[in-house]
Amino acid sequence: MKTGLNKWFLSLVTLLILAAVITGCASTASTTAAKPATTAVTTTATGASDATSLNGAGATFPQPLYTKWFDAYFQQKNVKINYQGVGSGAGIQQITAGTVDFGASDGIMTADQITAAEAKGGPILHIPMTSGAEAVIYNISGITSGQLKLSGDVLANIYLKTITKWNDPAITALNPGLNLPDVPIAVVHRSDGSGTTYIFTNYLSKVSDDWKTKVGNANSVNWPGDIGGQGNAGVAGQVQQLPNSIGYVELAYALQNQLPFASLKNAAGNYQLPTLIGATQASVGVTLPSDMKIMITNSTNPDAYPICGYSWILAFVNQPDQAKGQALAKMLWWGVHDGQQYAAALNYAALSSSAVTNAENEILSMKYQGKPLITR
Repeated sequence: MKTGLNKWFLSLVTLLILAAVITGCASTASTTAAKPATTAVTTTATGASDATSLNGAGATFPQPLYTKWFDAYFQQKNVKINYQGVGSGAGIQQITAGTVDFGASDGIMTADQITAAEAKGGPILHIPMTSGAEAVIYNISGITSGQLKLSGDVLANIYLKTITKWNDPAITALNPGLNLPDVPIAVVHRSDGSGTTYIFTNYLSKVSDDWKTKVGNANSVNWPGDIGGQGNAGVAGQVQQLPNSIGYVELAYALQNQLPFASLKNAAGNYQLPTLIGATQASVGVTLPSDMKIMITNSTNPDAYPICGYSWILAFVNQPDQAKGQALAKMLWWGVHDGQQYAAALNYAALSSSAVTNAENEILSMKYQGKPLITR
């Protein structure tokens, strides 16, 4: 009898314990469900954001270098940088609209473009990243790279369409002994808004009054005629396909596509090929303004190649997001220091010490809600 009572008592206790556990679990579940979400929330007021990626768009001129940079930066810093080479004009539009974290341009923004950008995000910086040469490429049967010689005024007249054949007396006078064909010149230019075009037309405006008054200097101009190509790659492709054509591209695109390029007469009267040394010499002896808005075409240095220019990243001084702003400033600082080691191998000129100093000051001026994003 006692054994039966003990079993009954133990069974009762077990049932009571189970009931308590079930009730407690239900209570805990109810309490947990009633709690608000505790996952992280991005708040613009605190500047919180996912800063493991940045988006940029713009110039195709530095794209081979930026491709190398941003891959190396991801490997070193685990920050992914998505860059679209859509042309300087589109880069300026996108940074102004705020659809990217930074823009890129080989041309200085116009007064109207700066006004539009400042109305959206306040002061905007032109931070130099590199400089390089533009090659005047051609496709003429039997004439190898460097054989063709051109002067600035002759090149301008080819693009003005006042010189229309390869055996024009103005061209043959510069190239005695060269068998130039009696055929029309197919003139290729950029169809998109382009900093490469800005550098090219800046040069032509300096060496030809006719070009300056009739066409001028801009990312996009009213071309006198012939064929357009999208981006540096598009122009290179058109010249590669079209016999008896001429075009202008950043040097890396000419080398990558194995396209012949002309030797150009510089301001000192010396013929120069587009080279890394010639691009470096174009900025030697130039007094650089603190905002780095300067063109270095048609340099008077006797060793300079005449069609060279800086390439800038465009960024707002006042960043709307603290984490992204810090990530951008750190990437830019890396670019003007560690990134320079990759330039020469891709035929870009590393920044001079004075250009680096000016770039540093620009990057250090970047702020979030009035406070510097990075310090030395």
